Amino acid sequence: MTGLPPLDIPSLLRKYGLHPSKGLGQNFLTDDQALQTIISAADLGPADAVLEIGPGLGSLTRHLALAARSVTAVELDARLFPALTEAISSFQNVRLVQGDILKLDPVVLMDAPDYLVVANIPYYITSAVIRHLLESSPRPRRVVLTIQQEVAERVCALPGDMSLLALSVQVYGKPQIRARIPAGAFYPPPKVDSAVLSVEIYPEPAIPNSLLDTFFALAKAGFSQKRKTLRNSISAGMRLPPAEAEKLLTAAGINPQRRAETLDLFEWGKISELFLSARGR
Repeated sequence: MTGLPPLDIPSLLRKYGLHPSKGLGQNFLTDDQALQTIISAADLGPADAVLEIGPGLGSLTRHLALAARSVTAVELDARLFPALTEAISSFQNVRLVQGDILKLDPVVLMDAPDYLVVANIPYYITSAVIRHLLESSPRPRRVVLTIQQEVAERVCALPGDMSLLALSVQVYGKPQIRARIPAGAFYPPPKVDSAVLSVEIYPEPAIPNSLLDTFFALAKAGFSQKRKTLRNSISAGMRLPPAEAEKLLTAAGINPQRRAETLDLFEWGKISELFLSARGR
């Protein structure tokens, strides 16, 4: 326990005449045990710089400020700033930034390349935020997200249940569900439970950088028509004659009748390598 008094979120909202925005997916984490779980998953040291996305009213921000050297907190909703400023007023190592993280360069925001990301983000921007963070350069060392439990499970999926989201994360790092957080830990409570997902970022992507654009294009094509075989979905998505798509898959040692969700990361990498090779690149 940190000794931090818990924030009284309903009172803070009333004081500043605020109402949680459903459109922005605002569900403020209030449970102290859940907050400690996130801090534990982040495994912060006193020299660490943290990028927090969506600090809301500062419940997690205060705990991050105690554990890390510095916290840069990016909040989209300018209405929250007076209440958020009050909540973190006793901490000198927090910098508030008003803006949309998807329109900001994480590296420019941070003063150290070896930074960590901690965020409680609404489900509707989960995929976009993850991709944005992992495609930045340099990438963060670790990403810890409190997200919809179902989405966290999708990120950690194994071949047989793979998705484009799972591939998009697993090519950059190793994801792990660290804890589950019940809906009642939030105010107001969302309709579903959440999970704390940590992603340990690899020094280099699992697929060579030179293949990444092709890798994502092929995977997007494969998953665009999940009910179809790989032969047909890659043919349609990459505008290849069906026979050429079949030849590509066969050369990679993959049955053209398989479906996208059954392939592992390295099978997609093999397809990408052969696809580029066939085009003389």
